[in-house]
Amino acid sequence: MENYIVSARKYRPETFDTVVGQEAITTTLKNAIKSGHLAQAFLFCGPRGVGKTTCARILARTINCFNPTENMEACGVCESCESFKNNASYNIHELDAASNNSVENIRSLIEQVRVPPQVGKYKIYIIDEVHMLSTAAFNAFLKTLEEPPAYAKFILATTEKHKILPTILSRCQIFDFKRIKIEDIANHLTKISEKESITAEPDALHIIAQKADGGLRDALSMFDQLVSFSGNNLTYQSVIENLNVLDYDYYFQIVDAFLKGDLPSSLRIFNEIMDCGFDGQHFIIGLGEHLRNLLVCKDPQTVNLLEVGETIKAKYLQQAQACPIAFLIKALDINNQCDLNYRNASNKRLSVEIALMQIASFFLPEVDVKPESPPFIAPAVKLETTEKTVGKETSGNEVRGVVEPIETPAPRTPHSVAEPVNPAQEPIKPKPTASLKSLLAEPSKTEVKEEAVVENSKDITFEDIQNAWKSYSETQEKDPPFLNLLQTAEIQLNGEILEVVLASLVQEKFLLEKKTEVMNYLRSKLSNTSLQLKTIVNEAKVQNILHTPSEKFVKLSEKNPELKRLREVLDLEIQY
Repeated sequence: MENYIVSARKYRPETFDTVVGQEAITTTLKNAIKSGHLAQAFLFCGPRGVGKTTCARILARTINCFNPTENMEACGVCESCESFKNNASYNIHELDAASNNSVENIRSLIEQVRVPPQVGKYKIYIIDEVHMLSTAAFNAFLKTLEEPPAYAKFILATTEKHKILPTILSRCQIFDFKRIKIEDIANHLTKISEKESITAEPDALHIIAQKADGGLRDALSMFDQLVSFSGNNLTYQSVIENLNVLDYDYYFQIVDAFLKGDLPSSLRIFNEIMDCGFDGQHFIIGLGEHLRNLLVCKDPQTVNLLEVGETIKAKYLQQAQACPIAFLIKALDINNQCDLNYRNASNKRLSVEIALMQIASFFLPEVDVKPESPPFIAPAVKLETTEKTVGKETSGNEVRGVVEPIETPAPRTPHSVAEPVNPAQEPIKPKPTASLKSLLAEPSKTEVKEEAVVENSKDITFEDIQNAWKSYSETQEKDPPFLNLLQTAEIQLNGEILEVVLASLVQEKFLLEKKTEVMNYLRSKLSNTSLQLKTIVNEAKVQNILHTPSEKFVKLSEKNPELKRLREVLDLEIQY
């Protein structure tokens, strides 16, 4: 059996051009080699698996190569390149600072530095995980790092730059490695799949790239694991099962349920997800990512921010067309609040279900953000009246809205009429186009007065609004902040819309929280169910509000200077 080599080692880059996702750094290093402007010390820092140690080895190999190419790459055939390839180079030394972090180890390194190279131009020391060195070791290393021999080069690599002493940082050229893009990782995995004769779905490779979180080494390790699990046929379904990734279809289904206002289906889908063994917070994080992807699909300028496979991307674009932007922003806010509160929630599942119900209620037909007028209730028709409604010929129970007189044998007094009805009165002509509501609302020619008739609303004046507003304010004495808001707010009447001018967004939020109570009182007081409330924020108005007694005294003194003189004569003080 042949010795198996993992993909992270088998396909490790050997030239600058084969390094994935770090073009800016590799270009800078090649230009430095070409111009001969090589620093005595380099610091490569960044997340794990992004190519720090790989670039350090390529740099060491290239600057010692006897015949570098025009593109400043190692030739790979000279004596120096061959010895490096066989791990037999005496000029390139690698040190693991995690296990060699004492002063003695650094002193031993300094002794080696004093010996010049026997073959090649430079002696290169690659110190990995340099942040693990002790403070004493760092201090012992300072002088050599600042003024090494001309033939010595140091390449330090670390994942935690903040743990390195500033005196070390100041002596190095610092290169910050970035996380590798999902698209770059997916393309690299595609090339490896072709070389290994592995059939892999693009969506499956994108899932691996997303799960790797910017680390190519992690992506290659997962790739090897999945190939061992599913053989030479890597499918999307096998990847999500093996990596414990929640399928995109669940999120598409639950958003479809949101758009229909189907609250039961959203809860059922969440229950199915929980039965698959996924954590509630894992679902919430995934839902937030899904809603974010839908939002970026709403604008062609942000579609490029979507890092998924082409098949999934098409689904996102299709569903995004049906999602209003206001819904997506509101849903993201609710989702974020649930994520923040999840850890402290006693009933974690309930907290997620409440968030789902809040999002689904956005499209419920019963929900309306504007206050509705109470429905008009038609007065009851008395049996004693001389009118009746005529139904269709096929059924006496279906109302058609036509009124015709009833022939009575003798005049009789209705329940609520003081005078008898004239039996010789002409019958009412039918109105085929009139509605039942309008016929019941308008007075009959017989002038029969109904006891239960109540007008839906009556006209109101600005004076009526002022009196009702003042009357409501008097009921809020137990709530001083709200009482002050009511007293300082300016009110205007525009038709049947009550406009309230406030000084800040805080006041507006305070008033809207009690909007239902205020409007119920005013509508009842004014006998007008059509009255609506509109808030207007005028932040410049806050400058005219006097808060403290001293501010009030200064304002009054400007109007009446005698107040200031009176205060001085009587030696009065303002109580704060």
